[in-house]
Amino acid sequence: MLRGEPAFETDHEPSRAPLPRNRAEAALWRRPTFTLSVLIVSGWVIAALGWRWLGLDPFGDTGAKLEAPSTEHWMGTDRLGRDVLARVLAGSESALIVAPLGALLATAFGTTLGLIAGFYRGWVDQLLMRSFDIVLAIPSIIFFLVLVAAFGGSTIVVALSVGFLFAPSTARVIRAEVLVEMGKDYITSAKLQGERAIRMLRSELLPNVWPQVLVQATLSLAAAVFIAASLSFLGLTVSPPSPDWGLAVNENRAYLRTAWWTVVFPTAAIASFVVSVNLIGDNLKEVFRR
Repeated sequence: MLRGEPAFETDHEPSRAPLPRNRAEAALWRRPTFTLSVLIVSGWVIAALGWRWLGLDPFGDTGAKLEAPSTEHWMGTDRLGRDVLARVLAGSESALIVAPLGALLATAFGTTLGLIAGFYRGWVDQLLMRSFDIVLAIPSIIFFLVLVAAFGGSTIVVALSVGFLFAPSTARVIRAEVLVEMGKDYITSAKLQGERAIRMLRSELLPNVWPQVLVQATLSLAAAVFIAASLSFLGLTVSPPSPDWGLAVNENRAYLRTAWWTVVFPTAAIASFVVSVNLIGDNLKEVFRR
């Protein structure tokens, strides 16, 4: 398994009475790790959307090459004299385009398949589960390398690849949740009333498994950011002079001893986003399963 790939759950934990939705939301905001993580992720989103409005130039030569962090250049400059702070903030844009799109595809596709597998069961469930097993058996890094080599490293290709690879894991978790819900009275009542399958999936089951959908979405997002950075580090998706975080780490790793700031700050950006999103997912899981 590729490092950074989401640790999706495959076994359903013993169920506990969930908190009402409003109480769950209040409990989330009382958790310091959740609040801090949301602030960090929000900061990166704002940076991705607004770095141009700050008048930053991630490509311009400041005239000071490999200058250490100072009051003039808070994160120093790189080997070409470019401001590292400007490049780190600008690099969030590419990270937060590919990863959310891939995570969205994985969540939507996986949730749909999980609902179908858990609701219909029988041969439909078996067919989908065996298909998921095949996809999950593919080594992640080989999968991405083959697809990027065959179809290029465009945003669409990487996002579709992430969606395809992570959807089965999401589907397995949602299926487990649906199997639990299928034994409850409200589903029996809906069947006795003759509700159509599509209505039961959309109006009965989906709202009740929605907290788990949110958890899987956050885990997919964190893993997608890490994978996107890994592919750019390998030079498969972006090329210089892009300020992409992964590419920045690769370009400057030779200067780690002499100009540590050129590597440490892009790496810290990746780590802060991935860890924060994972903490958000962990808090969602803990609160909604209480």
